[in-house]
Amino acid sequence: MQEGDRLWTVPNALSVLRLAGVPLFLWLLLGPQEDGWAIVVFIVSGITDWLDGKIARWLNQMSKFGAMLDPLADRLYTLAAMIAFVVRDIVPLWVVLIVIGRDLAVLVCLPLLRRAGYGPPEVLYLGKGATFVLLYAFPFLLAAQLDSSFGRFCAPIAYAFLTWGVVLYLWSGLIYVLQAVTAIRRARPL
Repeated sequence: MQEGDRLWTVPNALSVLRLAGVPLFLWLLLGPQEDGWAIVVFIVSGITDWLDGKIARWLNQMSKFGAMLDPLADRLYTLAAMIAFVVRDIVPLWVVLIVIGRDLAVLVCLPLLRRAGYGPPEVLYLGKGATFVLLYAFPFLLAAQLDSSFGRFCAPIAYAFLTWGVVLYLWSGLIYVLQAVTAIRRARPL
């Protein structure tokens, strides 16, 4: 097995732990609506996300499996939060449909690129930034639900992060799709 193909590494264990937190996060948001504990799970997820990358580089334990797990966990936390926010009437459904539609559009490009002889497109910092901004919006959206001056203070911050996150997310998705279309056209003789 090559260096990049290892499954059982410290960073991968952290990513699996992070993935295991997704159903707990969703249950805390929808079941007992323990938003404080949901934020704790989310913060722990963020710390393990940061740690898995640092440890992978520090211990030279980068792997293809880890490279797949990390964005998967980001997408699942985003999806879980968006579903909960729609169910709880915190975010309108159309926002979630835009985010899911963007991910589906990018996902459809992957097998088309593979068939044309290309691998997946390189990760854009814009896409990472968009995910970061969206993930940053979630605790503020939960805090904005508090019936207090702190909740009222958090509301404009929450919706600003959400708006910018969605705009950047769409923009990065458009770039990924345009890159895929360009590559596929280049691969086909006219």
